[in-house]
Formats: sequence, structure tokens, C-alpha cells
Amino acid sequence: MKREDPFPYHIAIILDGNGRWARRRGLPRVLGHQAGIDSVREVVEECARIGVRSLTLYAFSLENWGRPKTEVRVLMRLLRRFLVEERPRLLENRVRLVAMGRIEDLPADVRKELARTESLTADLGGMVLRLALSYGGRREIADAARRIAEAAVRGEVDPRAIDEETVSAHLYAPVLPDPDLLIRTAGEMRVSNFLLWQISYTEFYVTPVCWPEFRSRHLHEAIEAFRGRERRFGGLSARAARGSAAIGSDGRS
Repeated sequence: MKREDPFPYHIAIILDGNGRWARRRGLPRVLGHQAGIDSVREVVEECARIGVRSLTLYAFSLENWGRPKTEVRVLMRLLRRFLVEERPRLLENRVRLVAMGRIEDLPADVRKELARTESLTADLGGMVLRLALSYGGRREIADAARRIAEAAVRGEVDPRAIDEETVSAHLYAPVLPDPDLLIRTAGEMRVSNFLLWQISYTEFYVTPVCWPEFRSRHLHEAIEAFRGRERRFGGLSARAARGSAAIGSDGRS
């Protein structure tokens, strides 16, 4: 649905540049991941404060499992600590936390704390914070296709009636509204297998700032850039529509 309000009610962020931030300072990569938690905390609180309804963070991709085992262990340890230590702030800011992705891939202790945090925040009525964990956009679409096929075999879905709404309903987060704004830090110009189905008309904003340095002012810079764009959703802009009407009234093309 086209929204006239220029505010981005759903923001998605690719958290990139932790390793580069650490390397530039002669530090181990894991310290970059640790520093990035401060950015998560500030951005979550600021988004909740200004009225963002949904914030999706690309926290750990399927491809990230291919990193060195020691780095993956540290990342899982940091994730578990975040889930425990941030509960008071989530509750204070009325932020509901949910996860999306192949959650079964995560270590048991992380799944336990994740489930606990999701349960404690389930009834909060503020912003929804989604953590994309063990997530891949292609895998999400493939998993949705498999679930639809299984439903069709059971006679629950008519293959001839499958449409975009059917696919959307079988994604990891079926109630997820499409992002209005996708922010990527550290200057990379790619989507990295993130929300491939959902970002068909999302506005992109790329900043050279690495994630550990990303703060509220950078968030507001991205939002201001978003406000300056004209979202057409495949149609004509207002200016182009007026021009087309004028041409038509003259009988010229």
C-alpha cells in the first residue's frame, strides 16, 4: 500500500563494519562486535522514542556460520548476553523482541534466552524489534515454497490460487510489513541476501559509517534522506503524472 506519510514506520538495518572498525584500531575483530552492541542499544531506544513501529536488524546471517569458529562462539556469547542484559531496557521502552530466521541453528543456551526475552516482551504494545538470526533471504523464500508445497499436498492450498499473499503468509515473519527504509553501514552497495522478498520497493540508504560508530544522529540523517524521496511504487511521480496529463490534453504524445 502506498503511504503518503514520509516517515519510515519500518526500518531495516544491515549492521556492517564491525571488523573493519576494529582492524583500523589494531584491535581483534571480536571487539568490533562488542562495540557494536552500544550502537544497537542507542538505535533501538531512539527508534522507539520517535515512533518507529518496526525495526529489523540483520544480526547474524546464514553465511556468518562460515566465519572462524572462535569468532562465531564469541558472537553467540555476545548475543546471549545481549538478550539477558537488555531485558530491562526493552521493558522500559515497551519494545517487543522477536526473532526471524532458522532459529533452530542457534546454540541451545542462546535459544533459551531468546525464548525467555520474547516471552517477557510479548505483550508490550510499543515498537517491534526483530533480530534476523541465522537468516538468509533466499533460504527464507525456499522454506516458504516448501511449506506451501506441503500444504498443497495436504489439500490445504489450491496451487492455482497461489499468489504473492500466499508466499508472504509463509515467510519467517508473515505479519512483517515491508520495510520503508533499508540502512546499510560501512559503505557497501549490496543487500547481502537480506529480506529479498520484502524490499521490492524499499528505499535504500548507505552510509560510510561503520556500525560501532553509528549513532542517533546518523539514524536521523538516514530518515531525513528518506523524507526527501518521492516513493512511486512503480507508478508515475506527481510531476510526471501532471506532465502526462498536459500532453494528453494537447493531443500530443
